[in-house]
This record gives sequence, structure tokens and C-alpha cells, in this order.
Amino acid sequence: MIFAEKPKKIRVMFTPFRDGLQSSFGGKVRLADILPAMEFAAKEAEIRHFEFGGGARYQAPFFYVGEDPFECMDEMRKAVGPDVDLQILTRSVSGVTLTTQRLDALDLQAKLMARHGTTWDRNFDFMNDVDNLVKTGKPIVDAGMHHQVCGALMGLPVKDDTVHTAEFYINIIKKVIDSGVHVDSVCMKDASGTTDPKTCYETAKGLKKILPPEVILWQHTHDTASMAVSCYMAGIAGGVDGIDLSVRPMASGTVQPDVRSMWHALKGTGFSLDIDHTKMDEIENMLNDGMAEYDFNPVTTTADARVVGFPMPGGAIGPNVHMMKEAGILDRYSEVLAEFPVVVKAGGAWTSVTPGSQQYWLQAFNNVLLGRWEKMNDGYGKSVLGYFGRPPLPPDPEVVQIASEQLEKPPFDGDPLEAAPDSLAPAEEALKERELPITEENVFLVASAIIPGKNMDLNEGIRFLTGNAKIVLPFKKKEEPAPAPSPSATSTGAPAFDGPVTTTCTVVENGATRNFSITIEPPAGKNPAPASPAESPAPSNGTPVFSPFQGKTELVEINVKIGDAVTQGQVVAAVEAMKAKHDVKSPCSGTCLLYTSPSPRDLVGNLGCRLLLVNGGGGGGGGGGG
Repeated sequence: MIFAEKPKKIRVMFTPFRDGLQSSFGGKVRLADILPAMEFAAKEAEIRHFEFGGGARYQAPFFYVGEDPFECMDEMRKAVGPDVDLQILTRSVSGVTLTTQRLDALDLQAKLMARHGTTWDRNFDFMNDVDNLVKTGKPIVDAGMHHQVCGALMGLPVKDDTVHTAEFYINIIKKVIDSGVHVDSVCMKDASGTTDPKTCYETAKGLKKILPPEVILWQHTHDTASMAVSCYMAGIAGGVDGIDLSVRPMASGTVQPDVRSMWHALKGTGFSLDIDHTKMDEIENMLNDGMAEYDFNPVTTTADARVVGFPMPGGAIGPNVHMMKEAGILDRYSEVLAEFPVVVKAGGAWTSVTPGSQQYWLQAFNNVLLGRWEKMNDGYGKSVLGYFGRPPLPPDPEVVQIASEQLEKPPFDGDPLEAAPDSLAPAEEALKERELPITEENVFLVASAIIPGKNMDLNEGIRFLTGNAKIVLPFKKKEEPAPAPSPSATSTGAPAFDGPVTTTCTVVENGATRNFSITIEPPAGKNPAPASPAESPAPSNGTPVFSPFQGKTELVEINVKIGDAVTQGQVVAAVEAMKAKHDVKSPCSGTCLLYTSPSPRDLVGNLGCRLLLVNGGGGGGGGGGG
């Protein structure tokens, strides 16, 4: 049991308005639904430190909600007032994106974050690459924000005593401090909640010995494996000064523990929280009212001890579960989890935190759906090859070779920031071409959404700025009202139909029941109305081509046109699912007969009856469907 000889207040950063939203819904929440609770938390509960941006709460507003993340930050700053600390989360060489960025993009990012209300910036590197942490910390310092550097923690799902130990984490932070970059605080950041309490204690104790007295030691974890409170207790015993906490309905499960749980655990220990636990009921009620429409998935609200074997961050489990459900493949979830240790060991044991967690996830996903290493995820392959920095352990040489061949890139041991492609110039050019306002905010919205090889018209920044943002909100399903009878189906007129219609009829006479099959023909002389081009009937000799997913996906690429010869297995299109592009292959050889959709964006889910091939004798009806 921990005990403080002198009473000590533990500082709290309140996380429901960033990590809580990300871990529950991938950040896909309208600002108006949470802002009243945030204002109350600041002005009535007098909470002085919030997490409010970065991570998925930078991307989700304009990717999926149709809201400007910078305007959201401005409104949150207004709601809490000028004296409250507002913190964001950044990903070292990736910044608030999922790919590597150049330093000029990270400089602009820091400038904008400070401009729009940020006072603290928590910066981590999923590789725990010290050079990356030092170089990407400088823009944060130059922008005048509190620089919090992280040691990224994870419970390793494979046996190795040289990495992800207390000594390993302490050494990383020591090297950052020795580099001379200004550091205001250090965070032990465990995005998956899989580090054991002893390692938390030993890491905190060791860090307090090497940190200057003015540098605050913080701790962050998730309650995914029901370990968060015990890990915080261990960290506090080792000298931690501040921790992250949330409140229901965005607490526990994949999120941080509830303030009330931690307050209860610290009773009688001499430690207390600098936050009023008695106000949590009111904040919870306001959040419940504001988010009454949202569907909380049990996978994100329930603890799962299996996570110690697949160290997946709470902030990634939520969106991945949602995306798998949308794509109709949630039944494969357990298989993907089981593949995790394989991809962790082969990759070099980088920390499972964004974007590294997404790379692990997508590679495990590809291994399960397509066969192990049959398709190398672009991010995972680049990490194995060194384009994000140096992983803690040498990657599997065989996997390095496969990645190099599939991605057509050589292994790389240089500076990821220098190897990153320019994103600002293409973003500005895209705005000019579309006659959109060229502001620093707009340039960054487009630049941060650039994915190599993806059509700029499908760039999420361009979509948002042109009024075409995807709106994907995790609402509860509503019962659809029964459709009103069609006038053509009433007794006042004959039913409308274009061809023979077969139905059944049951006749009961003198206690005997007889069933009849009845076929109704169109009235003589009546020709069916011609179908619109988009609804043209499929040629009878065509084989439909299907998306590899059962649920909803978006068609982002079409590689054939009417009349093209196609071979079995040829990639004829691509869909986007799970934040990645997936090939759609022809099930047979033949000729492209029909493609009637006016735009790739109009095709969602099943491509059948949209793109058809003459069946040349091979293949079947497609690999997915639905």
C-alpha cells in the first residue's frame, strides 16, 4: 500500500474531451454535443487542465464530422476561458498526421496549435527514437508551448529483456535531457494500458533520479486491461506528479480511469487529486444528455484482458472496431488480435501507439485476410525499412526484404524528416487549382491529409473545404417508419411493374387450406419504362465484381474502362477501408462491359451491377459482396 509521509496533491489532466472521444468513437463527435459539459467542467468544477486536441481529435472533425478542427479548438478555448491549460497530442515525425512530415510542416503545425489555444504539447515517438524526439521537440519550444516529452511504454507481447523495461525507458529520457533541448515535463505514456505496475514504479523512480527538480513527471495509461488504477498507484509511489483521468461515459474500458475511481483508491494514503470528484456526477449527466444519440460499442466500454497479448491502444481499438463493423468483417476481429505478436516481433518491437499501432493493426489485418506477408501495409513496410526512424530491435531480415520488394523501396538509415515528401507546396497548389482561400490553416488541413498515391480530389482537407466532407457519426440506429402505401399499389389503380411478377395466394374453404402460385403479366400493349443509365440491367453474360468487404466501403480508384480486356486476378479497382486502400480483383478473364457510376465516390460497398466482365470461363462471382 502506498503512503505519503507528507500530504501530496497529484495533478490531473482531464481527458474526456480528447482521448475519451478518440478511444470511444475515434473522435467522431460533434463539438456542440460536448461543449456545454466542458464549459461547466472549467467554470463550475474549476478544472484547470484539459486535453482538447491533437491525435484523432485533429483529424476526425474534418475527416468525418464536417467541422474545422481549428475552429473547434477556438470554441473550446472560449468555453474554458483564458487561464486554463489546454493540451494536445503530437506524434513526433508524423505530427498530427499518420505519415512522416518535413520540419517546415511541423513548424507550421506548432505555430497553428499555439495560435488556436494550445498551451501544452505532449510529443511522443512510437519508435522511441531519441533523434526524432529532439528534432520534433524544438518546434514546440519555439512556438512557446509547454514541451512535454514522452517515453512510450508498452507491455511486450513477446519475450525480450532488452527493450520495454524500466532501464530502457529511463535511458531514452536521459538521452533527450542530455541533448540540451528544453523539456518542461516528461510523460510515461502507455497507450495500450499493458505495462505492469512494477515496471511503472521502477520507471518513475528511475526518472525522478535523473530529472531536474523543476521538470514535472506525468503518467498516462488506459484501463483496457483493468490495470490503470494499479499502474497509477505504482507510478505515484515512484514519484509521479500528475496523471490523466476521465469521467463516464468516456472513462474506463479503452479510456482512462474515472476520477471517482482514482479518488477512492487514494483515500487514506496521504495523496489526493487536484480536482473536485464531487462535480463528476454533474459532468457525467451533461455528457449523457449531449451524447444521447451516440452508440457506445461494448468493445470500447468493456475491459479486455486479452490486450496484454495484443498491445492495442484504446484510442485505436475504438475506431478500428467501428471500421471493421462498417466493412462487415467484425467477425475476424479475434483473428487479427491473434496475429499481433507476429507483426510486433517481426517489425522490431516499436511501441503500439499511433501511427505504429495502426501499422501493426493493418499488417495483422492483411496477414489474416490475404495470407501472411502477402500484402505489405505501406506504413508497416516503411517502418520496417527505417523511414519512420530506428525500431528498438532489428526487424526480421526476411520481412525487410519482402517490404523492400513489395514497396519498391530500399532500407533506409537516414533522417526520416529529411526523407519525408514535401506536403505544403502540393497543398497550396491544390488550393490554387480549386480557387480556395490560401490561409495557413487551409494549407495545413490539406497537407496533413495527403496520402501518397491518393487522388487529391479525395483528400479529406479538399473534401472539407469544398463542402464534400464525409459525415460518419456513430449514432444509434433509429427504427425506420413503415413506408406509406404507393399510390400505384392501392385499389384506385393498377400496380406498376415492368415484367412478370410471381406471388402466392392462400385460400381457405370449408376448413380446407390450399396454396396457389400466381404469375401476373404486364398489361397488354404496355411497354416498361426504360431504366435510367445508372440503373441499367446487368448483361446476362457478365460476372459481377465485388468489393472484398461485406459492408460499406468507398471506391477510390477505377483502373479499367468499358471495352478493356481484363485477366483473372487483375486489379480493376480499389476501395478504402480501415484507413487503407485495398485492391478489388477480377474473378475472371474477359472484357469490361458496364460501368455506369458517374463518380468513384458514388460507389459504396458492393461493386456488383456497376462493373461487369464477360465471363471467359474462369472465376466465380467475386470475393466479398454485400
